[in-house]
Amino acid sequence: MSETLEFTKSDALTMGVELELQIVDRRTGDLTRGASDLIHLIERKPYPGDIKPEITESMIEISTKVHTQFGPLRDELRAIRDTLVQAADRLDLAIAGGGAHPFQRWHERQIFDRPRFRHVAGLYGYLAKQFTVFGQHVHIGCASGDAAMPLLHSLARYVPHFIALAACSPYYQGVDTAFDCSRLNTVFAFPLSGRAPFVTDWAGFEAYFAKMKRLGVVESMKDFYWDIRPKPEYGTIEIRVFDTPLTVDRAAELAGYLQAVCAMLVDTGARPESEDIYLAYSYNRFQACRFGLEAQLIDVVSGASIPLHRDVLDTVERCRPYAERLKSSEALDAIEALVRAHGNQARWQRETYQQSRSLAEVVLRSASLWSRRSA
Repeated sequence: MSETLEFTKSDALTMGVELELQIVDRRTGDLTRGASDLIHLIERKPYPGDIKPEITESMIEISTKVHTQFGPLRDELRAIRDTLVQAADRLDLAIAGGGAHPFQRWHERQIFDRPRFRHVAGLYGYLAKQFTVFGQHVHIGCASGDAAMPLLHSLARYVPHFIALAACSPYYQGVDTAFDCSRLNTVFAFPLSGRAPFVTDWAGFEAYFAKMKRLGVVESMKDFYWDIRPKPEYGTIEIRVFDTPLTVDRAAELAGYLQAVCAMLVDTGARPESEDIYLAYSYNRFQACRFGLEAQLIDVVSGASIPLHRDVLDTVERCRPYAERLKSSEALDAIEALVRAHGNQARWQRETYQQSRSLAEVVLRSASLWSRRSA
């Protein structure tokens, strides 16, 4: 008999955010060890949200509580940011967003001493240290596993939006990659990355997971590095394609946009009937990583080529009524302004480099953006 993978019921369309962040030497701009010291210092007194280690000592992860609205989510992210920055200041460290550090040397990274991270390093070898890249993960609540799986697959249509809007990793290993988002190329090296299998109900997913576990391919849901994966213990689906933004406000805006898109899909009863929705998935994903908001998407229904920025603006308009209901209109306004200015943060990083001719300066200015309190 197959193992039961119980899906915890949660309130539909609730959301939570996780951000993987860079720990930076405030003089050189390089990554530096500091996660253990930061966590030890922060844990001495109560703090908002959750702050914990990631796979290497040069990374740290923050996460929020469960939220229903954009405003409180943004406020909590700001409070966590302030706590983290104050602790980093005491240790003479800086914290930065961005999907990839522009010039760090992956082989110098140290794996954080936890059983899970040691297991990953033992299994994946050098890929584990190369996994020193930084993403934003957004969880969306679902009432059941049978509600989660259709929503997961319906969101495939919008994955290029999320990649391009959040793209913030043009530089990697000291060079301009010509990609707006290079981070996902690193993630794609893992064997269980990419998209989830086309299973549209929870019983089918339980059967799939049981087979994979019986074969010894996976031990838990953490072994899947999919772009979107179910998280049954939380009662959510987890969208993992966002680069970590340079500010917490942008992180909240991206989550607000995603929540509004999910609300639209739930309201319209979107339920993909065929795996054909994935025919152009890898191509569209590549376009968004490579060209950002200037990407051209293929519509698998009509066969037409669609400018990504135009598709985002059309989606924003369709989502307006849902954003008003969810009290996230401010988030959609920010997304619209970003697109009309063709101004994702990969562009900001390139412009900063053109001004300074220094990748270290790109990192240090990114850290300054991260620590800046909003008015």
